[in-house]
Amino acid sequence: MDLEQIIYNLVLHGGNARAEAYEALDAAERGDFEEAEKHLEKADEEFYEGHKYQNMLTQGEQSEAPNFLVIHAQDQLMTALAEKNLIKRMIELYKRVNRLEKRQK
Repeated sequence: MDLEQIIYNLVLHGGNARAEAYEALDAAERGDFEEAEKHLEKADEEFYEGHKYQNMLTQGEQSEAPNFLVIHAQDQLMTALAEKNLIKRMIELYKRVNRLEKRQK
C-alpha cells in the first residue's frame, strides 16, 4: 500500500471515529444511552481500523520520511481517540444526571 493510501485511511477512519463519538454524545444528551453505546462501539471500530494504518507507518512499511500529510493524518487519528475518550466520560456524567433527575420526580 502506498503512502497516500495510508494517509487517506488514517484521515478517513479518524474522522469517522470522531463523528461516531459525537453522535454518541448527541444520543446521550437526549437520554438515549443505548444508542450512545452503539455509536461508541462504532467509534471504537473506526479508531482501531485507522490504527492498523498507523501501524503500517510506525512499523517501517513506508521508507519515506514523514511529511506534513503524514503528521496531519496521524494527528487526526489521535485527536479522534482523545475526543472519544472524553466523550465517554461525558456520557457517564449524562447517565448520572439522568439517574438523579429520575430520583427527583
